[in-house]
Amino acid sequence: AEALYDAMKGFGESDNTLIRIMVSRSEIDMLDIRECFRLRYEKSLYNMIQDDTSGDYKRTLLKLCGGDDDMAGEFFPEAAQIAYKMWEISAMTKIQLRGTVRPYQNFDPASDAQGLRKAMKGFGTDEDTIIDIVAHRSNAQRQEIRQTFKSLLGRDLMADLKSELSKNLQRLILGLMMTPAEFEAKMMKKAMEGAGTDEHALIEILVTRSNQEIQEMCSAYQNAYKKSLEDAIASDTSGHFKRILISLAQVHLHSSCIQTLTHSSYFVLYELIFYFNRIYIYIYISLALFQLTKQFFIVVDLVLSSKKIAVTCVYFPVRSVKNQPSYFADRLYKAMKGLGTDDRALIRIMVSRAEIDLFNIRKEFKETHDTSLHEFIQGDTSGDYRKTLLILCGGED
Repeated sequence: AEALYDAMKGFGESDNTLIRIMVSRSEIDMLDIRECFRLRYEKSLYNMIQDDTSGDYKRTLLKLCGGDDDMAGEFFPEAAQIAYKMWEISAMTKIQLRGTVRPYQNFDPASDAQGLRKAMKGFGTDEDTIIDIVAHRSNAQRQEIRQTFKSLLGRDLMADLKSELSKNLQRLILGLMMTPAEFEAKMMKKAMEGAGTDEHALIEILVTRSNQEIQEMCSAYQNAYKKSLEDAIASDTSGHFKRILISLAQVHLHSSCIQTLTHSSYFVLYELIFYFNRIYIYIYISLALFQLTKQFFIVVDLVLSSKKIAVTCVYFPVRSVKNQPSYFADRLYKAMKGLGTDDRALIRIMVSRAEIDLFNIRKEFKETHDTSLHEFIQGDTSGDYRKTLLILCGGED
């Protein structure tokens, strides 16, 4: 965003820089660049291109830009009222959430356990049988299979699967065989280990899970890694971002403690918003998800009256909270578009949403990107990994 601004400010423009950035980033993070540009310079990238270029060159750059972030108008305090209206309208629209994986009829855990053992016994592995059993059972049924495998055969199913499978198929099958809490804890661990932190994954998990799910995840994390999730976050992140993540993982967000929030709490949130270009989105989401409706609107008022953040920022958090499938559809698209695949994000979302709202995510994906999730997976993955993902996807739209 800074490089683009420098390329166009003053007299003349640095066309080489402008072309290089617009071409190379248009399929990667142009939307994020536009957002940073608007917040930093209080002018949209679209309008700056429009003012500084001309002719077919301008039209091409504007197409790559993708949209005008000034369309919502200038900063004005009344924008909070727009947010209220949007919230009321979206609240009236009840989305019936549907998963793509359902409990298997005529379920027999002993038969499944024996089938899995046979598929892994001797030379070679029958991946088709493993996929057919695991991907067509609900999570509750998979947990019965794990227990039966242990009691009937005296073996650890997870250890056997880990030794027989490899790469992304192994990660996907093991993820499906874990309880939701175990899987979320594992994903939090993966997001924080090694060089660098997967901030998107941390935020995605913490702001889209219910209080109960977060409690269960924290317990699973403690059991698996002998360390609290809060301590893990504290050691791997820093500053305001650390404070936000720890707050999201702590008990004080539970409904029994909501009334203890004071007006000063909103100013703390406002302070954090001031220091971050993007994190305010997730503060909004977290507040709304934990049903802090009144507090949500107070924060909106504070932010908009500050004249620091564009009116357009209101739409995204409301849309993400009231229509989570749309948010996950966007995350899946970003995981697979362009060169390379973010397999960790792909597995995380497909496993965690399969029994909740993956059908809705499919619909949002098709409507937003004019291609089906099934088609995207088919074109971006391969082999048994692709086969399993397509079963979870549940169909071609």
